[in-house]
This record gives sequence, structure tokens and C-alpha cells, in this order.
Amino acid sequence: MTIAMTLNDDLTITEASPLSSLDLPPEEENPLPDPDEMLSLLSSEIILERMQAARAFCELEDQRAIPRLIELLQDECPLVRVSAAYALGRNKSEEAIAPLIAQLNQDWNGYVRKGIVWALGTCQATLGLQPLISALKYDITAVRLWAASALGQLGDIQAIKPLTEALTQDPMSAVRGNCAWSLGKLIVQKHRDFDTQDEIYHDAVDALVNALDDDDLSVQTDAGDALRKLGTPRGLKVLDRVEMDQGFCEL
Repeated sequence: MTIAMTLNDDLTITEASPLSSLDLPPEEENPLPDPDEMLSLLSSEIILERMQAARAFCELEDQRAIPRLIELLQDECPLVRVSAAYALGRNKSEEAIAPLIAQLNQDWNGYVRKGIVWALGTCQATLGLQPLISALKYDITAVRLWAASALGQLGDIQAIKPLTEALTQDPMSAVRGNCAWSLGKLIVQKHRDFDTQDEIYHDAVDALVNALDDDDLSVQTDAGDALRKLGTPRGLKVLDRVEMDQGFCEL
């Protein structure tokens, strides 16, 4: 699964932490902010204070913040909106799902849409399935990348077909790699729900097998990991052949 890269969309893609630029080295980490103070600052008239407070709830879990964080999804400042989205991913609530989806469908800022996609995946929001599929198909690269991994987190087998299509068609290797990761997760997780003759199942396995020949090594690795987890005879046979061709077999 892709960890970090910078794309021409001028968005930095990072899976390790949604606001990694805010992280401090372990030895310099500060104590958690005071939740009561941050709750008050969520309603500040000063943009920087609203942003600081919303970011604080990316670390803090406090149900009292949810109504105001939902309101901040429509803040005039995109940095406040994206911070609110990440905070709602941390402070999960069914009440936030519909507002997150509504903002995903209308926000012009790629950073914000990326944060919303992350939040929907983290919340494992069933209602997020179709919006995430749409994001995977049509959004900018950074958002497609997170949509691919969010669909894997959702755990819905309806995501398998669009993930298979993106694995075979998306022009960005980072997106294809996350599609392979999510396909492996979903197929293994939902294996008992499949008829092994199911066309969608076979198409997904075919796409993973074909991805072993992808131009990008990370995509090959993600596809190989997915096939190993799945453990189908065909997939394992192809993996053995690939490893032999690459000189990995024991003599």
C-alpha cells in the first residue's frame, strides 16, 4: 500500500497520518490540548484559532465537538474544513456521515475532499460507498488514492468491481497499488460470500494476476501480497512462476 508520494495535483499523499505535517518527533511531543479550551475555540471568529481547535480533535475524542465540527465542514477557510473532516474521522458519529458526503460532492478544494474520503473510510460508513466509488473514478489523483483504500476499509463487496476496473485502468501507480491492497482485503474478508464461479470474483483475481507484471514495483508487491492472502491455486502458481523468473527460488 502506498505510503507517501507527491503528485502534480499539488497534494501530498500520505497514508501514515492524515495530518502528518503536524506531527512532532516522539521526544518533542506536547501534551494533548485541553478539550474544553478547544471546544471554545471551535467557535472563534479567528480562522487560525478555529483551525487549531479542529486539528486538536484529530487527537482528542470528545462527542461534544461533533455538532460544531459538522458545521465547520462548510467554513469559509479550506484549512478549517479539511481539519474538521479529519477530526470527524477521529470522532466517529452517524450524524456526520450525510454532511461529509454532501461536502464531498460540492467542495472545490482537493485537500478537503481528500480529508472527507479518509474520514468516510475510517468511519466505515455504508452510505459512503457510492460517493467513494465516484471519487475513485473521477477525482484528482490524491483523492482517488484515498478513495481506493477507503473502499477497502468499508468492507462492501460492491466495491470489488470498481476497484478491479481502477487497478487495470488508472494511470497512476499509487492508485493502482491501493486498489490491489483493497481488493486483497475485500476478497479475503468476503471470500465465503462468493461463488468461486462468480465473474466479478474471477475478474478481480485476473486483475491481481495481471498486476504482477505492472510497470511499478510497488503495484506488483501489493498484488502479490493480495494473492498470497487469497491463496487461490492459480494465483499461487503464477506467483511461484514470477519468483522463479526473478531468481527468488531456492536452488
